[in-house]
Amino acid sequence: MLQEHEAKTVRKIVLYITAPLLLIIIAACIGLFVYIRSALQPVDPNDKTPIQVEIPIGSSVYTIANVLEKNGVIKNATIFRYYVKFKNHADFQAGNYTFTKAMTLEQIVGKLKTGKVVKEAKLKITIPEGKQLTQIATIISQKTGYSSKDIMTKLTNRAYIDELIKKYPSVLTTDILNKNIRYALEGYLFPATYSFTEEKPSLENIIETMIAKTEEVLAKYAEDMEARGMTVHQLLTMASLIEEEATEKADREKIASVFYNRLEKGMPLQTDPTVLYALGKHKQRVYYKDLEVNSPYNTYIHKGLPPGPIANAGEMSLHAALHPAETDYFYFLATPAGEVIFTKTLDEHNREKAKYIGKQ
Repeated sequence: MLQEHEAKTVRKIVLYITAPLLLIIIAACIGLFVYIRSALQPVDPNDKTPIQVEIPIGSSVYTIANVLEKNGVIKNATIFRYYVKFKNHADFQAGNYTFTKAMTLEQIVGKLKTGKVVKEAKLKITIPEGKQLTQIATIISQKTGYSSKDIMTKLTNRAYIDELIKKYPSVLTTDILNKNIRYALEGYLFPATYSFTEEKPSLENIIETMIAKTEEVLAKYAEDMEARGMTVHQLLTMASLIEEEATEKADREKIASVFYNRLEKGMPLQTDPTVLYALGKHKQRVYYKDLEVNSPYNTYIHKGLPPGPIANAGEMSLHAALHPAETDYFYFLATPAGEVIFTKTLDEHNREKAKYIGKQ
């Protein structure tokens, strides 16, 4: 009887503790459901007052959502972005639009696909794959007239970087603030051609357009990242290594498999581009003395991924980082002709190395 009484007491205590928690969770879920449902509805079904909105050339979904929220066309920019992603909408057009607060999200999306460009691009900036932040600063400088020094000062300004982390939380995290990282935004300015309607847009506009593009591209890989258990920072870091090692003829998925195989076995990645990044030099060939450079980026002396990306990476390398081939290769070597030879053992690798390096 005593045990039964104690059991009842325990059940009552558990009930008293869990019941309020359960009610809080239920209330929170209901609140979230109501909030999202409300955000998906028109701002004001009865207000058909025309609202003029301009969507500039090169605007990402992130930018468009913010413009619409700022003009009172939608209730919540974040919910709009998730709606667009969930519905798989794309191909939004730049242009002048007339919206109303009574429009549904589907009506707004439909209209955004039929816009006419209002202004021609006065400036185009092309950022190729495999470029480092300093090289990107030079490209921007050549196109805009801003000095490379001013651009790098902006790109490395801690207060500005903190602002960007708040603006783009799905892409920029505190991972980029690691003290071992040379440049926080290295690898985060996506390689693409960017169009601007001004001859000399602000540096903030240029930088944030590129980060918004990164956000837009990575959104497509969110499920893949989750499946591999990778963070954005890890993905961009791995993809940058693949990008820097790949040649035009290279099989990026096989290169990725080598890196993952070595990580799984606890072997250092031993990839030369990380040594060159550590040295801060562009060289045709890495020598044995270079491999001793004391840097957290040197993957010959440090196991695992380097602290961060060593360059920007294109979609092919991003895809390879998330979908590596299944191989038992642990080594690869790029020949002078651009072919990449994959091998399983160090002896095989050294034989191929002697064969091809001797010809350089």
